[in-house]
Amino acid sequence: MYQKICAKYTPDKDNLIYILHEIQDTHPRHYISEEAVQAVSDYLGIPPNHIFGVLTFYTMYSTKPRGKNIIRLCESPPCYIKGSENILRKLKVLLGVETGETTKDGLFTLELSACLGVCGNAPVMMINDDVYGDLSEESVEEIIARIQRGNQ
Repeated sequence: MYQKICAKYTPDKDNLIYILHEIQDTHPRHYISEEAVQAVSDYLGIPPNHIFGVLTFYTMYSTKPRGKNIIRLCESPPCYIKGSENILRKLKVLLGVETGETTKDGLFTLELSACLGVCGNAPVMMINDDVYGDLSEESVEEIIARIQRGNQ
């Protein structure tokens, strides 16, 4: 699988980010394994520790398996001022996890994020590629319930 993804790109170091994104996006657990790092290292001819440096620098990457739905709650100042702390507390209660953890059923992983770029709708969170703004504790409960119903 990793070799097929790598082969879509020329073996140039400038393609590292693109390759890592595609590997993570296509993995059912949304992460980049050590096996994947080694495959990319072999393909691009760069040391695995360089790749791990990139993976740990950018918060969008994970080296741990994650849930089917990745919740990224914005923790930028506008979101904080508009109540993201209350939203985070509600998400922790609803999901029964702390930040950085995955629910026991593997459905959700809760993460914090730097600015998501939609400050006009603060507080904001993303679930996978969908953005949810003007959040309240009630709307978060509805969003999570809707996703849970969709996965039954």
